[in-house]
Formats: sequence, structure tokens, C-alpha cells
Amino acid sequence: MQNISAAWLYPIILVAGALQAWGPPMNGVLRNALSNPWLASLVSFLPIVAFLVVLMFCAPRPLPTLEGISGMPWWAPLGGLVGAFAVVAGLMFVDKVGAGAFAGLTITANILMSLIIDKYGWFGTEVHPLGGWRMLGAVLMVSGIALIAKF
Repeated sequence: MQNISAAWLYPIILVAGALQAWGPPMNGVLRNALSNPWLASLVSFLPIVAFLVVLMFCAPRPLPTLEGISGMPWWAPLGGLVGAFAVVAGLMFVDKVGAGAFAGLTITANILMSLIIDKYGWFGTEVHPLGGWRMLGAVLMVSGIALIAKF
């Protein structure tokens, strides 16, 4: 993947982002059908786990080394749990605020937190200064979601 120009990745990333908008409304319907939000969350994750198990066996990669595991930060395996919070939030609240407002709020919060992560280089990321243009983009994101949520 490192040989691929970033320009070729943008369409894939855009499709992935567009598909992310499908998840909360689909999970909201799942929650309503199953009545139990925790069961709905579990059912939502089961196809993901099954898909990843199939990929693991179809495209095997080397197993981790003891050095790799012992050198891993304590928080590294928690990314899935953090993502699960977003799934559960969508599952429980998208029908109350609407798909546009829900997506706008989560994307805006994601962008704002990403700017902080970039500024300080948290989680092993490369530092990207928080300059004027980035701050203007953040203000425009917040302004845009305020309009979407209000109307």
C-alpha cells in the first residue's frame, strides 16, 4: 500500500465515508426490531467479526511476535472499543436527531479531535501544526453542523 499515491486512495476513502453514513440508520432499525440495544450492538458486530475471520484465513499474515506485543502501548487494543461506542451511539440516537445531524455531529467531533491529535502527535501520529487555515476549517465545520442540526 505504501507505493500507492494518496490520490488513488481518496476515492476509496470517500466511498468508505459515504458508507459510514449508512451504518447508524441501519443500526437504528436493527435496534427497533430487536428491542434490546445491547443485543442489537452484538448482532451488528457479528458480521464484522465473521468477515475479519474469513479475511484472516484467506489472506494470512504473520502472527505477532512477543516483542511486538510487549512493545505495544496499553491503549492500542482499545480502538475497537472506542469504535463500538460510536456504533452504540448511532444505534440508540440516530432516529432521535436524524441521519444528517448525527453524521454531521460525529464527523465534526471527529475532525476537531483529529486536529488535537495531529497538533500533539498523540497515538504515534506525525505532528501537524494547528495553523490558521486548519482552525478556519474547524470553524466552518462547526458552523455547517449548526445549520444542519437547526434546519
